[in-house]
Amino acid sequence: MDFSDPKANILQLGLREGMRVCDIGAGSGHYAVAAGNIVGEDGKVYAVDVQEDILKHVRDHAKERGLHNVETIWGDAEKVGGTTLRDHVADAVILSNTLFQLERRDEAVKEIRRILRPGGKLLVIDWAGAYGGMGPSGDRVVTEYAAEDLFIGGGFHKLKDFRAGPHHYGIVFTAP
Repeated sequence: MDFSDPKANILQLGLREGMRVCDIGAGSGHYAVAAGNIVGEDGKVYAVDVQEDILKHVRDHAKERGLHNVETIWGDAEKVGGTTLRDHVADAVILSNTLFQLERRDEAVKEIRRILRPGGKLLVIDWAGAYGGMGPSGDRVVTEYAAEDLFIGGGFHKLKDFRAGPHHYGIVFTAP
């Protein structure tokens, strides 16, 4: 199976040494680790997931790669304050393969806006469609246009979109 490439996709954010990044719905931790490698020892990556057991895998994944700048947080991005992060803590937020899983998307947009500093960047990667058992079912797919409407409606500004792999779209937004 051919999925999106975290290392290639994360370059769209323009991360630099010393930045603070939040990976919401961290899952396997591939984006958190890719970000951790870029922001270096002076930077910080907060890997947030609602599934506590997944966070152990993220911690192990980071440790195997010698990264000490990845912190896991058991939190719920679908409510304001649910990530437990302070206001405007992040220079960038990653939301990869997570949007289709969210029930309260408007609340997640508010929480992302709360933790992202003004002018900070948001990277959204999600499934472009239903691919017969690979990815979400058709009724769970959040199209690229629906994602744009959601975040623009939440006050974000679209910077660019790109192909994030054969089955994924990518959009970069900035926070107001």
